[in-house]
Amino acid sequence: MIILYRVDDRLVHGQVVEGWVPHLRAEELAVVSDELAGDEMRRAIMRFATPEGVDLKILTVAEAAAYLPEAEKSDRKVLLLLPGLAEALTLSQRGLKIPALNIGGMHYSAGKNHSIGKAIFLNDEDCSSLKALAGAGIKIEGRGVPSDSPLDLMAALF
Repeated sequence: MIILYRVDDRLVHGQVVEGWVPHLRAEELAVVSDELAGDEMRRAIMRFATPEGVDLKILTVAEAAAYLPEAEKSDRKVLLLLPGLAEALTLSQRGLKIPALNIGGMHYSAGKNHSIGKAIFLNDEDCSSLKALAGAGIKIEGRGVPSDSPLDLMAALF
């Protein structure tokens, strides 16, 4: 089962491996990124950062669209990591049922002129994606680590 759908541009890092993995007792990290899937060096770094005893799958969006419905039906606890909202929107449009989406970190870069909290920076395309995801019935929260209080991003942004 997919226990958390998370957007975080850093993917596998401290907040995930020290916070979310033990909190959720995740058995697998599924990273969905066309860019990362084609980069052997970054894939190796992700493997190194993955906790012992936790499986890591790095999938393209197309591979994820085929794999995730099966993962949802399994008994394994899968934490899904996406680098951005575009991947979440594409998966949703391809039929993946995402009940809730956690936004953990979308860090500042040029053109990201909407800021929510310390680690969520959005451009106009991100805002459109959030509206489309929320319009599909997906609950969207901002939360870096499990101990943080969830922030209703849609209320904070619009």
